[in-house]
Amino acid sequence: MPGIVIVGAQWGDEGKGKLVDLMAEQADGVIRYQGGNNAGHTIVHGETVYKFHLIPSGILYSGKPCMIGNGVVIDPVVLIGELDGLKARGIDLGGLKISANAHLIMPYHLMLDTAGEQRLGKLHIGTTRRGIGPAYMDKAARLGIRVQDLLDEKILKKKIAAALAPKKAQLRAWEKDPALDLQSMTEEYLAYGNRIEQYITDTAKLVHTHLTKGDTIIFEGAQGAMLDIDHGTYPFVTSSNPIAGAACVGAGVGPTAIDEVWGVAKAYATRVGQGPFPTELDDEFGEALRQAGGEFGTTTGRPRRTGWMDLVALRYASRINGFTNLVITKLDVLTGQGDLQVCTGYRTDSGAELDDWPYHQSVVHHLNPVYTTLPGWDDDLTKVRSKEQLPQAARDYLDFIGEQVGVKVSLVGVGPARDQIIEL
Repeated sequence: MPGIVIVGAQWGDEGKGKLVDLMAEQADGVIRYQGGNNAGHTIVHGETVYKFHLIPSGILYSGKPCMIGNGVVIDPVVLIGELDGLKARGIDLGGLKISANAHLIMPYHLMLDTAGEQRLGKLHIGTTRRGIGPAYMDKAARLGIRVQDLLDEKILKKKIAAALAPKKAQLRAWEKDPALDLQSMTEEYLAYGNRIEQYITDTAKLVHTHLTKGDTIIFEGAQGAMLDIDHGTYPFVTSSNPIAGAACVGAGVGPTAIDEVWGVAKAYATRVGQGPFPTELDDEFGEALRQAGGEFGTTTGRPRRTGWMDLVALRYASRINGFTNLVITKLDVLTGQGDLQVCTGYRTDSGAELDDWPYHQSVVHHLNPVYTTLPGWDDDLTKVRSKEQLPQAARDYLDFIGEQVGVKVSLVGVGPARDQIIEL
């Protein structure tokens, strides 16, 4: 049975959580492999809406192994808040496991994130200010605090002191903040350790055991391919690698464990934060698309930037991830929008025409989309439950995407509920 990676194929917010939730029902386990609580997955079960930030989307299936891998950075305050919220709703958390090697977001990481954005001024990245970037920086600098450190007071205190020492100048504005008191911080985080100790384990070994038995494991990514720190629109990217290859590192498995890579894209495009967005609709139509699609961040509530489907960027995402399947979400949002524009190429300011994503950021920031016009439809898609019920124009739209990307569209979403996903 396969290891399946589910990846955002655009700039995040594509609806990956819904797909993970759907596939997790038949899978034997789910592991989140990167990112932090700067991501948010919204799941609709019947009349109930769940919003996840750290806990894998498969947690709603009682007792199913749902793991937070070593590649994730964890804010224990957010994690415990999610745990308490799920317990209050009667959700069984017996299957939750947390990697002992995952790194923690500390109070000073949030302060540094805010300070960094303020210092950049107009050049700010547009981070969620959740401390994600500074936590990954400490990880790379070997100054990180790991989940396992919460179980040893001496080690925890020494590591916090070592991490704080080189940051004094940057944290001067907060030097009297009680949150930075070494003893208080140590005691606070030890208390968090007591709360989550029952979930801490070697998740890499657990995943390996499942795969060896022939079980199906879903590898859940956060954000999207175009926000990858190596392959995205740098520096306007996240601080980790959302692409499929990172599932191996962030979950602790070898490349041969991955059998399928499912890329998830909206029927149009959105982006949160700063950075280039070639097909952006900064006009009344873009606002109408935002309202129709409910395009506001799960984590921050920020309005998302909206634009037409960008097939050049989607082809690029497919190439760097190795998509075996495509999932198109929110097709219903395009109902009644008239003729649809789809970006199939770019034109630079110098007049050069491109059909692939350019490697140079100076070019990326000055791309003009070349559009192909496709007919729209006026039919309400929210009650459609089969490919045959889709209007011909909608089917042609999906076929065009698949042909242009070179990967067939396997599933399409026509609403937020679980039964509003159609197999093609």
